[in-house]
This record gives sequence, structure tokens and C-alpha cells, in this order.
Amino acid sequence: MLERAFFQDLAILMTVAGLAAAVFSRLGWPKVIGYILAGVLMGEYTWGGSFLMDAGSVKVIGQLGVVFLMFGMGLSFSARDMKKLKAVSFPTAAFDTVVMILLGYAVGTKVFGWSAVQSVFLGVAICDSATTMLAKVIDEMGWGRRQFAKYVLGTSVCEDIVCVGAIAVATGFAQGSGMSVGELFASLGWLSVFFLTVLVFGFILVPRMLVSVAKRRDDEALLLTLLGVCFFVSFVAYRFDFSLALGAFLVGLLGSSSDVRQRLGGLVDPLKSMFSAMFFVSIGLMVDPAALWHYLPQILLVSAVVLVGKAFNASVLSLATGTDVKTAVQIGFSLAQIGEFAFMVALLYSGLCTDATGSFFPIAVGVSLLTTLLSPFLIRASDPVGDFVVRRLPEKFRRELSLYHAWLEKIRRSDDSPAFILLRAAAIKLLIYAVLMLSVSVVCAMLSSFDYTRFSAYFERHDKLLFFFLANFFSVSLLPMVVSASRALADEIAELLAGEGSDRWRTSVRQMIRFVVLVVAVALFFVEWSAINILVLPVSLEVQGISVVVIVAIGAVGWGTFVKAGRRATMRFQEALTAEERSEGLVRMTTISVPEGTIHRFSIPAHSPAVGGTVVSLDVRAKTGASVVSVFRNGEITRNIGPEWVFAAGDVVVAIGDAAQIAALGRLLGVRS
Repeated sequence: MLERAFFQDLAILMTVAGLAAAVFSRLGWPKVIGYILAGVLMGEYTWGGSFLMDAGSVKVIGQLGVVFLMFGMGLSFSARDMKKLKAVSFPTAAFDTVVMILLGYAVGTKVFGWSAVQSVFLGVAICDSATTMLAKVIDEMGWGRRQFAKYVLGTSVCEDIVCVGAIAVATGFAQGSGMSVGELFASLGWLSVFFLTVLVFGFILVPRMLVSVAKRRDDEALLLTLLGVCFFVSFVAYRFDFSLALGAFLVGLLGSSSDVRQRLGGLVDPLKSMFSAMFFVSIGLMVDPAALWHYLPQILLVSAVVLVGKAFNASVLSLATGTDVKTAVQIGFSLAQIGEFAFMVALLYSGLCTDATGSFFPIAVGVSLLTTLLSPFLIRASDPVGDFVVRRLPEKFRRELSLYHAWLEKIRRSDDSPAFILLRAAAIKLLIYAVLMLSVSVVCAMLSSFDYTRFSAYFERHDKLLFFFLANFFSVSLLPMVVSASRALADEIAELLAGEGSDRWRTSVRQMIRFVVLVVAVALFFVEWSAINILVLPVSLEVQGISVVVIVAIGAVGWGTFVKAGRRATMRFQEALTAEERSEGLVRMTTISVPEGTIHRFSIPAHSPAVGGTVVSLDVRAKTGASVVSVFRNGEITRNIGPEWVFAAGDVVVAIGDAAQIAALGRLLGVRS
């Protein structure tokens, strides 16, 4: 009976979605509107009964739509996109989210006379733009490559992440624990751990795995490999009370950081089209037309607050963070809506609180539906409106804005000097190792808390010991990497602080900074290690002592091996970040016949951090500006080295660049003057 109900409902939904897609495609209207209206016409509230046998199956299909939409959106992004968008998307998302929560709270308490809890939930419901709907509409309009589209999607994803913390605070407030700032930071902290863990492990493992599978020319194996990772990470996100959409987006981002991203996009598109249509139809099924009509004035008021407030917030912050006027207007118009996030907040509120008036759910749903229906038209109108605003701007305002943007760009470029780039790279490497240690240890701690005795009585005494050993083994194995990364970070700090002093002065500063940074890093390592051990500590003191001795012995013997493993992991991480440049042919090593600056030779020492790395993983061109012309190895010269060339101790690197570039390359290769 369950199978019959599921397949009957699936057949009805696919038929209706197909008809809606055909009709709205012929009319030239966004198909998203057709899917939602089709769901309304099929819903139980419209005719007093549903055409479907099992409403639960529709919700499951809708969740699959969310997963595939966000997965596809992640595939369209890249690490290079995130670097470009961070200066605009992050501050815009934070400002818009905070202001809209405050506006929702003010409307709820001052206009509707609601309680503080109900008003807080209204603010949370209207603070987040609909990422899935935006991705669908922009894709259908063929505007995905326009500059504003990337900012819009990036800002919307940032809002999704921030709103997870807002939901945690609102939930605690509704349950009587109050609006705790500590709960907000705790929720955002765990979210950050999950986010960084997936990205760090993913960048190290997933792109290399996908390239290996792709070499077999088997599209089925390639697609299923990535989908397996996608659903696994989405399930983990769901179990941690994060959204399925977040996990799917992160895996899509990992797929985009491989050399087969274009191939993956073509394989996923059919699945994304099918399940995303089901998702929007499922939204329409939840709509009660009679309740929407009853609360129409309130819906129109809140919709006006959303349209005006979000458009103003996003436009002003985008302009303040460096975008041009037309792009800022387009960003504001595109983000002036809410979507499926409001449905989720409305359902959460209904489950947590007793709404005496019964007004919150229909108002939240009505505002979401109305702004969703208007969004495609607003996005399309943003182009001519942006041109109109640009033409009407006073000349004085244009000059002042141009000067402001030039000043802003100058500040940002100051952070791109070779010395600062090397310092940032060393700090990021240390952060990667810290995230690896924290994530592996936290996972071991969580696994140790489960009850395994139902599988076997053996686990009654040994499950805690197993995870204690694993957590400590990974922690100790990362200690050599932490020490190596700390030394590199200290050396870069010393280069900046020592200036142009004498060799003796520079050596003294380097030794002092290296000592301070190393002590701080190792101290923090042991604090983290001790805290983790409290969570997974076995009962027996004898077992504890034996385990610690064994682990320390392994760490001492395998010190060099662990350092090499850390370098390989860092190299793979850097390769993932530069995958798009390689695919577009932006990373090319060509023969330079006429030197444009200083030519220099570097002999790579055995302790160099470049040993085992490549031109791509070291990101030589971006970090130093120098060009590697050739490499001498064992008396032979190799010109035009490619991205697969691996540097080894004793290699003589011939490079071209000015004095600053050559100095930066020397520091990158571990050659100190």
C-alpha cells in the first residue's frame, strides 16, 4: 500500500510539474511560479481534499529537491569565486540579517501586538532570502554569469549560515531559556567547526578521489561517487541539527574544486531539474488560500517591509563594500524576498509554541509566497531600474563614490603584498592542522558516547579505549605538523618585523619570534588535547598510562612521516583551491626568452617547505609574482615545468622577477639570506 501511494503521488506530481513547465515555458514566465501554483491547485485546502494519497512522501521528495538544488549551486561556485565575493557578501549578509530581525520584532510587537517570542520568530522568518529559488530563477533567466548573480547567491548562502544561529537563539527563547548570547555563539561555533571540517577534509580527499575515478571514463561511477559523498555529508548535517541544504552545498563546492567540475555539472543537471520541480510543488501544497485571504492586510504589510527593507539593506551595503551602482541595485532587488526558510521557521514555531490567534503561520507562509512570486519580476526589472538610477545620479555623487571605491580598493590591495600573502598562507596552514585535530578528536568523542553493546558484548569494555586511542593518535600525529607550521609562521612574522636591519638583528628577531609562536602554538595544542581527553578518557588508569606511552612512542618514531603527510595534505588543499585556474589554463609555465627583471637561482634545502610541493600547490605566481623558468636536477635542466612537477631537495630553481618578487620566492622556498 505504501509503495502504491508513493508511486501514485510521484506520477501525479511529475505529470503536473511537466504540464506547468510546458505552459510557463511557452508563456515565457519563470517556471518556479508554475510549480507553486500547481501545488496550490492540488492542495487539500483548495478543494477540501487532496489529490495525493500520502502527503509525507511529498515532503521527502521536496527535501530531495533542496539537496539537489543546493548541490548544483555549489558546483557552480568555486574557491576563486568565494575569494572574490567575501568582501561584499559577508558584510551584506550580516547587516541584512540583523536589521530584518529587528524590523520583524518591531512590526510584531508594535503593530500586531504580538508577544516577544512570536515577534522574534517573525523577524527570523523574514531575515533570509530564498537561496534555492534564486538559484532556480537566475539559472532559468540565463543570468548565472552576470556579476551581480554571484554576489546574490553568495550573500544568500551567507544568510543561510547566519540564520542557523538565529534559529538556535529563537528556539531557546521560546523554550524559556531566554535570548542567550552564549547560545548564539555556541551554535555558530559548532556550525563553524562543521563548515571548516567538511571543507578541510573535503579539499584534501574529494577532488583527488574524483580525478582518480574520472580517469576510468565511467560517468556512472563518477556521479555516484560524488552523490554518495553528498548524501552522507547532508545526513551528517541533518544529525547535527543543521540543514540538509548546507551539507549539499558544501559537497557541491568540493566538486567544483576538482578538475572534472564541468563534467559533473552536466551529469547532475537532469536530477536537479526533476527534484527541484518537486520541491516547489510541495511548497504550493502547504498553502491555505482561505487563511491567506483572511490575513491579507497583515501579509501585505510584512511583504512591504521585506521588499523595501531587504532591497535597501542589500543595495546600501553592496555599494558600501565596493560594487558599482547598477550591481548594487540588482543585488538589492534580487534579495528582496523570502522563501522556503520562512516555511521552516513557521513550522518550527507551530511545534514549539501555542499560537492563540493562529495568525503566525498563514502570515509567514503568505509573505513567503507573495515575495517568491514577485521575485522573478523584480530580478528582471533590476536591469532597467539599475540603468535608470545610474543615469539619474548627480555628477558630484558619482565623483565622491568613485574616490571612495578607489580608496577601498587601495586598502584591499595592501593586503595582497607578497610578504602579507606568505604570512597569511602560513597562518592558514596552521589553522588547517588545528581544524583537522579538532574535527577528528570531536568525532572520536562523539562516537565514544554511543552504545555499542547491542552489537557485541566486546564493546562493553573496549569501545571507550578504541576511540581514546584514535583521538590521541591523530592528535599526536598532528603535533609535528603544528610545530613545522608554527616555525614557518614565525619566520614570516620575523621577516615583517625585522625590516632592513643587519643580519645579526634579523637572526635575533627570528629566533625570538619563533620561540614565542612555538610556545603559544604548542601550549594551545596541549590545552585542546587535554580537553578532548576528558571526553574520551577510559576508566582504568593502567589503560590510560599504557595508551599514552604507546601513542607518544608512535609520535616520536613517526615524526618525519607525519610532517611529510602534513605537507602532502597541504599540497592537496592548495591544488583544490587552484583547480579552476588550471581548468581555464590560467596557471601556465612558459619559457621567457627575454628577462624582464632580475634572474636568480635558488638551491632548495632539505628542510624547505617546498619539498614535495608543486608550482600549483605552492601558488608561486600569486604569492610572489616571480616566474619559474627552469629547474636543474642531477645535472639535467627541465624547462616549462608543468603543474605535476614536484620539487625535491637539491633542485636548483631558476626564476625571473624584480627584487621584491625574488625575495618573496626565496622565503617561499625556505631559502633565507
